[in-house]
Amino acid sequence: MMNKVWSELNKTVQAQLRKEDTYKAGIGTFIDLRNQLMEILTSFREELSREDFDKIPFLNSDGYHNKTIAYSIWHIFRIEDIVAHTLISEREQVFFSGYYRERINSPIITTGNELIKEQIADFSKRLDLKELYSYIFEVKESTEKIIDNLSYNELKKKISEERKEHLKSLNVVSHDKNAIWLIDYWCVKDIRGLIQMPLLRHWIMHIEASLRIKNKIHS
Repeated sequence: MMNKVWSELNKTVQAQLRKEDTYKAGIGTFIDLRNQLMEILTSFREELSREDFDKIPFLNSDGYHNKTIAYSIWHIFRIEDIVAHTLISEREQVFFSGYYRERINSPIITTGNELIKEQIADFSKRLDLKELYSYIFEVKESTEKIIDNLSYNELKKKISEERKEHLKSLNVVSHDKNAIWLIDYWCVKDIRGLIQMPLLRHWIMHIEASLRIKNKIHS
């Protein structure tokens, strides 16, 4: 069940981005909604213990909530960094330019889609949470600058074959069957489609799942 307010704002963004005379307002709504969602992620730091970030209370469930909160945060923003920087703007990912692999102490550079169950918990325990939060704030800010500078016509552009090949060469998406589909999934979309998913809807889905995890831990 998607949060009503977020769901409505999400629909508004989609409608606004479709028209030339409202697309700028749509980018504003997009950023406003992301700010609301980021407040939830920020609140976790005050409300949860470090161990809470590594717990999987729904280990055997199907759905976005069968993860940890630390993993969910990593996953949202690795995907965003890849899509916004490599695919939309052809820039270096914040992850690499900011040396975040070393800073976060991550064993992987990928989106994490290939990890399952206890692997997710083990991965989560290794992460330096303070640096992970530095990373997500930096990615969010950089993405929003990129999106804010797009023209209406750029929203309709598709991802080129060269860019897709460049993405493959970076090895930031695992070859595992649970991950490799992402490349085709992103690269058939136009930029407006990528703004919608993963730069907005993906956030909502994982943040709602993280709230479920938090509520279960604290129930």
